[in-house]
Amino acid sequence: MSREHAWRWRLAAAAFAFWATMLGTTLPTPLYGLYMQRLGLSTLLQTTVFAAYAVGVIAALVAAGQASDRFGRRPVLAVGLGFAAASAVVFLLPVSVPGLLVGRVLSGVSAGLFTGEATALVSELAPQRSARAASLVATAANIGGLGSGPLLAGAVAQLGWAPLVVPYAVHLVLLAGAGAGLVVAGETVSGAVAERPPWRPLRPAVPTQARAAFVPAAVSGFAGFACLGLYSAAEPRVLRQLLDVSAPLAAGAVAALIFAASVGGQAATARLAPARVLPAGCAALLVGTALLAASLELASLPLLLLATVVLGAAQGACFRAGVAEVGAASPPQRRAEVVSTLFVVFCVAISVPVVGVGALADSVGLRVAVLAFEDVADVR
Repeated sequence: MSREHAWRWRLAAAAFAFWATMLGTTLPTPLYGLYMQRLGLSTLLQTTVFAAYAVGVIAALVAAGQASDRFGRRPVLAVGLGFAAASAVVFLLPVSVPGLLVGRVLSGVSAGLFTGEATALVSELAPQRSARAASLVATAANIGGLGSGPLLAGAVAQLGWAPLVVPYAVHLVLLAGAGAGLVVAGETVSGAVAERPPWRPLRPAVPTQARAAFVPAAVSGFAGFACLGLYSAAEPRVLRQLLDVSAPLAAGAVAALIFAASVGGQAATARLAPARVLPAGCAALLVGTALLAASLELASLPLLLLATVVLGAAQGACFRAGVAEVGAASPPQRRAEVVSTLFVVFCVAISVPVVGVGALADSVGLRVAVLAFEDVADVR
């Protein structure tokens, strides 16, 4: 095999491992209705289970630090696969609230270990002339995996094939393939271990010269990820209670749609300057939240789907532009630290507002809670 084809195979193998791992993080999305029936979960408890994922992500982002720079990409990613497999095994055990919480935290740790390190591995496997294409491959593997999870679980639930068992068993098989993919991908960190940077936890911080870029990226990203979190946590119940759509496959497909739109938003704005994309993305978020509010007021599924596409595309555009802007404004020696700080903000966004909506829904109803969230997003 020529060297030209070899790097393509290695990149594809790394991307598959990335996709397979991220797929597991969203598998439970269309299954929350079944968990609610089995355990009698309130909206608050359901959203808390969802938000436990962010706890794992933040813990991994902070604790792992620069581990892959010290020990190599593959060892850290192998640990991430281990946490993903442990999460799947926990979900295969008899259903319980503690089990759901532990499974989600373990899944979050796997995502926290994979998101940055797998993106770096995919980017480093490609030659410089293909850097832009490799970046898009990493994005597609990441967000595509997030979108594939609800589709897989929703399809299995729709067919009635032991929906609380089969999706996680399939995920374990995919993770075995992901392990083989890491072997094929190889290592991109070279040099003696003693000569590499020491491993230390990352300390989230923003240097003075990066703050002008960080604040708008964090605000727009917070709004976008809060919308993404709300959809992932509450969308199945919104479909079932407010729009009378109870099919698990429908819940999975709508959840996948917002991730597909996110990839589309990132790809469509890849060649545009981040300083131009962020204001347009924020405006699109406002349009999307207005469409979502209208879809709930009118109980309109077509409007909900349109809102999903607009919000997903806006979130993806703001995400890509914000990360690019902050990365460019950060000192090279502190870039990883600053970008990780931005990801911590995103993780808070995907969890805290969602739990708030869950608590409000139990007292005033789901429609009012979601509309209240949209009012806050509009103010933001």
